[in-house]
Amino acid sequence: MTFEALGLNTSILKALTDAGYTKPTPVQEQAVPAAIAGKDLLVSSQTGSGKTAAFMLPSLHRLAAIEPAPAGKTPNQEMQAARSRGERPRFKPAQPKMLVLTPTRELALQVTTNTDKYSVNLRRIKAVSILGGMPYPKQMQLLAKNPEILVATPGRLIDHMESGKIDFSQLQILVLDEADRMLDMGFIDDIEKIVAATPDGRQTMLFSATLDGVVGNMARRITKEPQIIQIMTAANKHENITQRVHFVDDLSHKNRLLDHLLRDDTMDQAVVFTATKRDADTIADRLNIAGFSAAALHGDMHQGARNRTLESLRRGQVKVLVATDVAARGIDVPSITHVFNYDLPKFPEDYVHRIGRTGRAGRNGLAISLVNHAEGMNVKRIERFTKQMIPVNVVEGYEPKKTGSAPRSSRPGGWKPGDNRGGAKPGQRSFSKPGNGAPRRDGVSGSAEGYKGPGFKANNPYNSDRPRRSYGDR
Repeated sequence: MTFEALGLNTSILKALTDAGYTKPTPVQEQAVPAAIAGKDLLVSSQTGSGKTAAFMLPSLHRLAAIEPAPAGKTPNQEMQAARSRGERPRFKPAQPKMLVLTPTRELALQVTTNTDKYSVNLRRIKAVSILGGMPYPKQMQLLAKNPEILVATPGRLIDHMESGKIDFSQLQILVLDEADRMLDMGFIDDIEKIVAATPDGRQTMLFSATLDGVVGNMARRITKEPQIIQIMTAANKHENITQRVHFVDDLSHKNRLLDHLLRDDTMDQAVVFTATKRDADTIADRLNIAGFSAAALHGDMHQGARNRTLESLRRGQVKVLVATDVAARGIDVPSITHVFNYDLPKFPEDYVHRIGRTGRAGRNGLAISLVNHAEGMNVKRIERFTKQMIPVNVVEGYEPKKTGSAPRSSRPGGWKPGDNRGGAKPGQRSFSKPGNGAPRRDGVSGSAEGYKGPGFKANNPYNSDRPRRSYGDR
């Protein structure tokens, strides 16, 4: 199928051609015609499947068909005219026709960037992002333009709604992107309040990794006779992403192994995921000292700094991005070939979205998890969620001293049902239990030996065993 067959506006088709788009993805093939027809949508699709275009292309098509309002002064012009008369300008609330809610700033900016790309030939349509970390005067300037499309994170949007800066009376299209993630982050009350402020006759499109549980209940409340589209759920296999587990004895072992793996000649760019903001900063600093071009990305950074870091990543100036789960969604950089879980995520769903930062748009990728022996059950939870086993690999010269992680590692392809090695029962794996010199749950061994093997450098920051913080301030 071609984009022409979807019935899109010719100006949008030209923009797609100029941007190098050749044919729609499966989610676009199903969602675009249904959205053009005005139906509410509930869509579950794999990350990187082209869902932004799936809701934005038909929305732009619809907005382009709306007759332009009678010529008049824009809110900015009215405010300037009031100032010229010596009057105090009154801010006129923005009245967007489309609202896109996203869980993170990065995803909001990505949606806005893609929207600008798709609408480059539609002169009357403006899209802006309103999100936390952006200077308040800048947000007021953007809202004063009365944009047709507003992309926002829920918390900051609520602030402007309560101060009377946004009026949703003219809203026609509401999109909830990564709805499951927004609920995970505790935005359900904000979402309910925002939805209640929108007209009943709006078109609603909800995109989520899963349509079950709380997400499904909310979806039923805010949509009317929706068409359900399920391309791939979050638990489906990433067939183009090779997944591996490397067991580590302690923090020093983990750092040395990460250093070795990051020197892979096949790696273009990588994302290293950590559990805490402090670890993201610390590891990025260590990598830079070790000779890598690295940068940190987490929620404590100002939005300007986050934008500059992501732009450096896209330009290839940063080779290794060290990030918390704030970056698990919303980063679409095709040249990311490797993802490393320095710390396993708290939820299996986040594992799927983390590894989805590589293998974008059908490309191949590699996802490696550095796992302490005591975290074996966390690996099992991920495997149950994804319904696939993750092979255990061992790098020569970096083998773990503990033997409890061996049952799946010695055979190519990983564990097979019925294996009974290392004392494990058939169909099970055996892991060393805490105690008897085994590492604590924070990944610090009580009796780690300093590494003196090949590649040892006296000043290498990876030859250290100082404790790290465990899960906490994401």
